[in-house]
Amino acid sequence: MSLVADELAGVVDLFGGLTREELHRALEELAYKRGEEPDADAVAAAVEAAVESYHLVPVEREETTLLVAGPTAFPTLPDHAEDLPHIMDVETRSVDRETAAAAARDRLDAQAVEIAKAGDADRADELVEVCYDLETWAAVDTAQLRERLDDV
Repeated sequence: MSLVADELAGVVDLFGGLTREELHRALEELAYKRGEEPDADAVAAAVEAAVESYHLVPVEREETTLLVAGPTAFPTLPDHAEDLPHIMDVETRSVDRETAAAAARDRLDAQAVEIAKAGDADRADELVEVCYDLETWAAVDTAQLRERLDDV
């Protein structure tokens, strides 16, 4: 099953947020609906790539971590996703944008330190773009963070 980051964001957005396990289960259900065999490794890799690209943002909430649509996402529902709320026993959740934005900002801060130490200019450039997306997505000032990344 081909998994696009914006579609992963669409699936989590459909529920307001999902744990990794719930998202994996949802994607397995979608594969079955499409007549495909789910590939757990491909699902895990797609979810990790979506987190890495800030299409999905991990947010700590009530002793669990929810993945929510992030600042770089344009949530899109994949085929058959509208059936997921009827198939899965997961209640709709609400994670406010401020909480998700704070989680994204904290993660960006931590990654900027790692990137600076590693001298990874390419990843620094990618994260500068994420900073701009984050500022547009939520009222978060990332000017100092962008400056730190520009120095890599």
